Amino acid sequence: MMALFGKGEKKAKETGNSGLKTGKGPEKKPEAGRNNAHHIFSKEEAEKRKKKEELWEHKKYIVQARVIDISTGKNVIVLNEGEAMENDIYSGYRIDLKTTEGQMVCIVDLSREMVKKGEVGIFGDVAHALHIEEGSILQIAKMERPASVEFIKKKLDGDTLDDGQIHTIITDLMCNRLSEAELTAWITSTYIRGMSEDEIVSLTHSIVESGNQLELGVTPIADKHCIGGVAGNRTTMVLVPILAAAGIYIPKTSSRAITSASGTADTMEVLAPVDFSVEEMKRIVLKTHGAIAWGGGMNLASADDKLIKIRNPLSLDPRGMLLASILAKKKSVGAQYVVVDLPLGRGVKVANMEEAEKLGSDFIKIGKRLDMIVEGLITDGSEPVGNGVGPGLEVRDVMQVLQGTGPADLKTKSCLLAGKIFELVGKVKEGEGFDTAMTFLQNGKAWTKMKEIIGEQGGNANFKESDIPIGQYKHAVKADKEGKISHIDNKRISKIARAAGAPRNRGAGVYLYRLKGDRVKPGDLLFDIHAESEAALDYAIKALEVWYPIELEKMLLGTLR
Repeated sequence: MMALFGKGEKKAKETGNSGLKTGKGPEKKPEAGRNNAHHIFSKEEAEKRKKKEELWEHKKYIVQARVIDISTGKNVIVLNEGEAMENDIYSGYRIDLKTTEGQMVCIVDLSREMVKKGEVGIFGDVAHALHIEEGSILQIAKMERPASVEFIKKKLDGDTLDDGQIHTIITDLMCNRLSEAELTAWITSTYIRGMSEDEIVSLTHSIVESGNQLELGVTPIADKHCIGGVAGNRTTMVLVPILAAAGIYIPKTSSRAITSASGTADTMEVLAPVDFSVEEMKRIVLKTHGAIAWGGGMNLASADDKLIKIRNPLSLDPRGMLLASILAKKKSVGAQYVVVDLPLGRGVKVANMEEAEKLGSDFIKIGKRLDMIVEGLITDGSEPVGNGVGPGLEVRDVMQVLQGTGPADLKTKSCLLAGKIFELVGKVKEGEGFDTAMTFLQNGKAWTKMKEIIGEQGGNANFKESDIPIGQYKHAVKADKEGKISHIDNKRISKIARAAGAPRNRGAGVYLYRLKGDRVKPGDLLFDIHAESEAALDYAIKALEVWYPIELEKMLLGTLR
């Protein structure tokens, strides 16, 4: 099921003073340059840019706000086409929008009729951020094209960027100076050209500095990450209470679902709130040793969230950005010891052993340069882990495992991951970690710790299995022929669960009764679909025609004549 890949040197850098750098609040906007201005512009070029900005500032472009009650997810404004051109401003240009409340860099769209001369169309995102009301008087100032655009071009040409240039790109990203097209070009350039080790380290540091950071002032601090692709697989919710019960600090930040049936944060939210400030997270972890929270609520590694929004629609996951994304999140919570789960198999991100070993090696090398001990575990990702896929059904698996029963694969994988962390931090000798982790399940200490964590996060510590929301509308899917199950498709299982309403509806999802390799005959139960409404269930049943997730072994693979 799992192969040990490797680890860094067993010496972690301890955290410094206790406290935290910043609390919950506006996104942190890094200062440009990182003392590397000479890498960005020559003195002559910097002076030219300054004079241009002073010239544009001198030409006053005053407009009245027309608030458009639409959220675009971007900092976009609409100017009258004729008036904008008179001011040498065109579609896609950046402007500095100034108000009495502050200023913001925005991208320009143009319209001949939507806004008149002397007006500016302000979408809801910008209006909310700057407290702009209908009729507010605003100033438009033209801006020079960001330096980042030149660096993105360099990367597209195959050049290597230095620390200051990468930091400038992330600074411009955080200040919304880059358009979606420019960010897409940046991501595409790293996908096609790759990233050097130095570039990945620079990007990781820049992402960490773009947001808040959690400083606990304690040791050891551990963390775990799975690169994804496996349905169910709720190992975090078993691993965290095991480690916390043993006195290891594990401030686990997790994501919500994007294309899966549930993210760890969605599943944990069935039991307790997951949206906390950095200060609240610190209090919970120092008291219980562990927490399972939504990372997006704390503005940790904020730049990464912006990059993910661009990467996901493109289905691009450049290796360098993947490494920086994951390790930045670990660094931002002060992790010293990290285990990375690398699922391998059909339909997940890593398709073969060679690719898994290369990725694991990269995690170890980059982690070492970030003062983190990283161990990569290559695991079987060829089928879902656990029986439930969907928030409530996954919670049922987790609660059963923590109480000594439940799906064997979820229990085994969770204890293997937790066991490796026990060994990394020096709690036990090499090879003794798995049994140690299993002991915490068997003696009830992990379950007791989980109830404590649930209570500290604002949930009901006495939550029972009968309290789990499970969709009352159910459809049983049975085998229609005899055979041996050769494949259970992770993506298709997730799509069926989402069609049933997960993760939005916590009781929706799929509950599996079979594993790969099982023999079935007609009428044998394969899985149940749960939904919270009859309409959602009907849609999920219809979706089976497109995404049927279980394949039987085929004897005939082809014919020749």
